[in-house]
Amino acid sequence: MRFLCISDIHGHAKALRAVLAEGKVREYHQLLVCGDLLFPGPEPLETWRILLEERAVCVQGVGDRAVASIDPTRIRAATPDQKVRLDRLVKAKQELGELIVAWLGKLPPTARLPLESGDEMIIVHGSPADPTEPFTHDMSDQEIMALVGEDPADIIVCGGSHVPFHRRLDDVQIISVGSVGEAPTPNVAHATLVDATSFGVNLEQFEVELAP
Repeated sequence: MRFLCISDIHGHAKALRAVLAEGKVREYHQLLVCGDLLFPGPEPLETWRILLEERAVCVQGVGDRAVASIDPTRIRAATPDQKVRLDRLVKAKQELGELIVAWLGKLPPTARLPLESGDEMIIVHGSPADPTEPFTHDMSDQEIMALVGEDPADIIVCGGSHVPFHRRLDDVQIISVGSVGEAPTPNVAHATLVDATSFGVNLEQFEVELAP
């Protein structure tokens, strides 16, 4: 089973299409998405439609929970930047409609997949110990293991930090898949292929160049 693992689309449907096109060249079987799906980018509804067509397995990110739970009419912006973000939240919720917003609110914080090798893979936005707290590439081994906690999974596929990396600590692999819509490098989207066989897993992390 070959999984295409992505995260942090943030409503950038064009970037998502580019990543999926490259993934299909490499022949994946299942799309896994580690949260922050639809906000604050320009095409939240189209992004949702693509994920639905792909039958993606999605978990809830911080942004997804915010769209589902925050009533922007009850918040007063303290800065111009906050005003812009609140206005964008209002428009995004209007575009998505109540049913899709409710769907975001019902997304699970984690998803677990048994693999052919007997290993278990967990999909989470942040980390098993706290789905809102991401692993980062510059964390020490001790900081990483604190966020792994007591979770029994052998492979952790996650997002949140927008930076892709791969760490192996003891018997646990942490695979941070970067960001489709808000990568630190301009005009780049990240993705990771996880090829799971009876002998274990192989992974390939790659970048997709986006049109300016």
